[in-house]
Amino acid sequence: MTRVLITGANRGVGLALVHQYASAGSEVIACCRDPQNAQELQNLARNSGDRVKIMQLDVADQASISALKQAVGVQPIDILINNAGINGTPKPQSANCIDAENWMLTMRINALGPILVAQALRDNILHSSEKKVVAISSVYGSITKDYGAGYASSRERYAYRSSKAALNNIMHALARDWAADGVLVGILDPGFVRTDMTGELGRTSSSSISAEESASGLKDRIAQLTTETSGEFQRFWGEPIPW
Repeated sequence: MTRVLITGANRGVGLALVHQYASAGSEVIACCRDPQNAQELQNLARNSGDRVKIMQLDVADQASISALKQAVGVQPIDILINNAGINGTPKPQSANCIDAENWMLTMRINALGPILVAQALRDNILHSSEKKVVAISSVYGSITKDYGAGYASSRERYAYRSSKAALNNIMHALARDWAADGVLVGILDPGFVRTDMTGELGRTSSSSISAEESASGLKDRIAQLTTETSGEFQRFWGEPIPW
């Protein structure tokens, strides 16, 4: 049985991924900061036939990452999906004003957290059949495909954009450095999803998609991950994104 560990699993795309993997017969370790208040995730776990196990994890806290490793033990993890992230708003992150503490928190959660989780669970990944590490990034992390005039919400997210660009660089390097061990790394943009993170704009935009649609595409990309696509930056439907 495939075992999948998903961070940020209590809502949005993370929750949809938990549901889709569990429905497909996988065993899912669903991680979030506050399991006690993750009601939808708890309900999903109760109805999963023991396929979903909830574990506490704050990716910004190294002690929490170490505790997760201890809780997981030596179980093989076929697919690690680093989904937890924040957009850093509403605190300032524009060309004219930056909230420094918020910037560092955004970078710690979005860029540093995924590599620390991957390193902590490296042996679990290496002892699995699939050996896949996935980072849920964002097209806003692309420098080539810049969003300028007409994308006010993007222009005001310097911390978020920088954190995703850093995540892309980290995971691209990881794909190279862990390739000899057979590890495959996916760097995936989930699309403009209607979630709490995208807020009112996501709910009203004609280009937004549901968390379920995004998760379905991400799941397909992960299943099709190969040595040729490892370390490549892709849309959830498979289109490569320029760095």
